[in-house]
Amino acid sequence: MAEGLLRVRGGDRFLSYSAGTRPSRVHPMAVQVMWEIGIDVSAHRSKHVDDYCGHPMDYVVTVCDSARESCPYVPAVRHNMHHTFDDPSRVTGSEEVMLTAFRRVRDEIRQWIEQTFLHDEAALG
Repeated sequence: MAEGLLRVRGGDRFLSYSAGTRPSRVHPMAVQVMWEIGIDVSAHRSKHVDDYCGHPMDYVVTVCDSARESCPYVPAVRHNMHHTFDDPSRVTGSEEVMLTAFRRVRDEIRQWIEQTFLHDEAALG
C-alpha cells in the first residue's frame, strides 16, 4: 500500500519500491481498499529485499517490526527510517472486520507519507 500511495501522491518526485523477506502477492483486500481511493495496485508484486541490495536508495523505510528485525540492513544514501504499522493481514474475523483493518492501515500510511515526504520536501534535504 505504501508503494502505491507514494507513487500516486508523490508523482514524479519519487521512485518507490516495495520489498520484503518473503515476497508474495499483494493481499486482495489491500488491492480492494486501495481501489476505493482510486489507486490500482493489482499489478504490483512483492520483491525480495535482496533485489535492492547494492542499489543506492535515498531513503530506506521499514514499516513493521518484524521487517525491521528480520530484514538485512540496506543502507540509505540519505536516511534509514522506521515506522510501525499494524499488519492488517493478521486480523481475523468477518470480511468487514478485515476490510476495516486494511482501511485503517491504508489511511495511517497515507497520513504518514504525506507528513513525512510530501508536507515539506525541503526538510528532506
